[in-house]
Amino acid sequence: MTAEGQKPKAKDQNPIDPATVKRILAVRLRSIGDTVLATPSLIALRRHFPHAEIDILLEDQVAPVLEGFEGVNAIAVGRSGGERLKTALKLRRRGYDLAFNLHGGTTATMFVRASGARHRVGYANYQYSFLYNHLLSSSADFWGREKTHSAEQQLALIGSIGVPVHDLPKSRLPVRTACVSGRHLPTSEFALLHPAAAFATKQWPVENFARVAEHLAEKGIASVAIAGKDETAVLDELTNASKAPITTFDDLSLPEVTALAAMARIFVGNDSGIAHIAAAVGTPTVVIFGSSNRSHWYPWTDAPNEIVFTEFDCQPCPGYTCEVFGDPKCIKSVTAAAGADAIERVLVQSRPSGVL
Repeated sequence: MTAEGQKPKAKDQNPIDPATVKRILAVRLRSIGDTVLATPSLIALRRHFPHAEIDILLEDQVAPVLEGFEGVNAIAVGRSGGERLKTALKLRRRGYDLAFNLHGGTTATMFVRASGARHRVGYANYQYSFLYNHLLSSSADFWGREKTHSAEQQLALIGSIGVPVHDLPKSRLPVRTACVSGRHLPTSEFALLHPAAAFATKQWPVENFARVAEHLAEKGIASVAIAGKDETAVLDELTNASKAPITTFDDLSLPEVTALAAMARIFVGNDSGIAHIAAAVGTPTVVIFGSSNRSHWYPWTDAPNEIVFTEFDCQPCPGYTCEVFGDPKCIKSVTAAAGADAIERVLVQSRPSGVL
């Protein structure tokens, strides 16, 4: 392992001359959070290669989150074999000089190889690593410490070819508040709540979100709660459990979610892609953690934030089910009071200068 702050070289058969790099591809498949946490790498690439064209390949349902990201073109890919073949041919025609697999999966590897890029960068533990000609051993080796954040893992790949990344750029998203102008939002200050989650091990009990909404109402802060179309039941349960009124939306586009997050006084929610959106637009955040790896997924932001959790020896875990207790004690042991206390601290930290 290297000393912290040093830059180990990747396995490199073809040294890269920055002056020859005209077109760059980053492949970052999968979820909203993964995509948001790729933006620090895009920022680092943009400033190091100011005249290059930069594309990022994203899942089609996630691509709108990067609409309007300055200096980067998002390419959306569907999941069918025909759509992926069409996208692979499109990438080949683009003529890339440099390509990164920020995802790690075999599908991403095939897209990187299909791009025909002269320089292909990935981790040594990737399956089919022989398809790359620049390999980094691990993000731990690059940063000189065992635990690294998702954003740092991606930045390490960028940094392994000599791109400056040690200032650790934070996540950033474009914000277009005009896209929510037709929505009926509170006229006062409001908090954005996200009570849904992919797994039960990551979903804080809805009654705790109800207590949070009541706590915020006492402070004069309204609550807006969001979820997906298939999660409407969570929103209904929340409004029924809360004595404070809550505005709910289950039909927001990703640009609308981003705009709403940017307008909020504070975000409170489970560990999810929506939490990373809020962090990326500089909104103060409180994120409730259960089964997730906190070192890997905490908010990547300079804005005031806290993660709230109860520690268990079995954390982190894959999270699909609770293999130890059956009922996910990790997330259910986090009390509403602990959430409210974190909200108070974050609100104080984010109070505008001069406001008592």
